[in-house]
Amino acid sequence: MRALFRFPVLCGAVCLLSQASAETPSLWPLQEQLAKQRMVDLTHSFAPGIPHWPGFPNEEIRTIYDFEKKPGLMGTGFFAQVFTHVGQWGTHVDAPAHFAKGGRTVDRIPLREMILPLVVFDVHKEVAKNSDYTLSVERIKKWEADHGAIPKGAFVALRTDWSKRWPDAAAMENRDAKGIAHYPGWSLPALRFLYEERGATANGHETTDTDPGLATTKDDYTLETYVLTHDHYQIELLTNLDQVPESGAVIFATFPKPEGGSGFPARVFAAVPK
Repeated sequence: MRALFRFPVLCGAVCLLSQASAETPSLWPLQEQLAKQRMVDLTHSFAPGIPHWPGFPNEEIRTIYDFEKKPGLMGTGFFAQVFTHVGQWGTHVDAPAHFAKGGRTVDRIPLREMILPLVVFDVHKEVAKNSDYTLSVERIKKWEADHGAIPKGAFVALRTDWSKRWPDAAAMENRDAKGIAHYPGWSLPALRFLYEERGATANGHETTDTDPGLATTKDDYTLETYVLTHDHYQIELLTNLDQVPESGAVIFATFPKPEGGSGFPARVFAAVPK
């Protein structure tokens, strides 16, 4: 009963689809139902100077046309820019190839992996007390006690409210006097449980890294390595997870299709039942 209750909008849309003519099947009723739901943008706007991994160069933007009519240009002119940035910029997708040589690149992630049940682990209160917090299997099981089993193929997201520090890079890193970063992250047991026991498809978080600050300070990216080398993708630097429920929403994790790309800025949003 919990599984049916979790997706009332989609169940209603399926009923509408069954009423369509067998000769002319249509997904329009499903789109109409989704469009009536509350949409939450989980994506930061990106620009030069935003928080990013320190080893990456800053973004550059160059305007090459600004409505000024130039020789050989027909019409009244137009506005066009050149954006130069690393693939892992702003809210972005990390494809398996980012850490796994020969792994799937961005263009090889199928569309079916971009529309998924959204599971949100709301640990922002724990993080407020301990900026080095990492998600545990015990905390995941508490989520299941409250909401039912995690659906297979889910996108699992870690809500820490760390995105409220955006776009202050120093606040995001949260380094102490010794230069040690203090920000939350996942844990290896939690990721293994989610992927190997519950069959999750992808994960996402509000920080710049999968691994907590205590680990990345030591150049330890064990958790990101686990996710990507096991052929999963992730979305980093999510925002507005405080505006979606812990269960019942659907995430649309979309991004461009750079051939052979290791990552790219993404546009991620959720449809939330009213």
